[in-house]
Amino acid sequence: MKTVGVLALQGDFAAHGAALERAGAAPVYVREREQLAALDGLIIPGGESTTMLKLLGYDGLLDALVEFGRHKPVFGTCAGAILMASHVLSPAQESLGLMDLDIERNAYGRQIDSRVAVLEPEPEFQERTAPGKLEAVFIRAPVIRRVGGGTKVLAWYAGDPVLVENGAHLAATFHPELTRDTRVHALFLEKL
Repeated sequence: MKTVGVLALQGDFAAHGAALERAGAAPVYVREREQLAALDGLIIPGGESTTMLKLLGYDGLLDALVEFGRHKPVFGTCAGAILMASHVLSPAQESLGLMDLDIERNAYGRQIDSRVAVLEPEPEFQERTAPGKLEAVFIRAPVIRRVGGGTKVLAWYAGDPVLVENGAHLAATFHPELTRDTRVHALFLEKL
């Protein structure tokens, strides 16, 4: 069985752990850079991206995550997707630069503007996982403003990409871990 880490510094990392268990994997909660060596892949959960950046800096994990992502699959959701992007807007901030994306923080609005939407994923997503609509929980969600070359859009919402894939990496601007549908996590597990 492959070993999947969930960055556990801030955010709802426990919900990702539960989603991984439902998808058939045993999560490892990552708090130290030394843990990365034993992993086959890593999930960066939602939370608050500037807080995560500070914690990654204090713990010496920032550079270690960039190096990890050069060789192994990483999946970022919401704030994790922000950290995966090459360019962050509103305001600009540092990121891991693992995917060629421009992403705008909190672009759907404040906490009160959070929503649950039903998406019709792209046929490729449904062929690789299972057919059917996808429930998406958006909480102070970012918007992907630009998708770089080689990046596939697997789902859209209101004309914006919300689930994207580039090689071994996956990013979602919503929270798949907050639903019972394990297809997004299962797709990530296939990359390991």
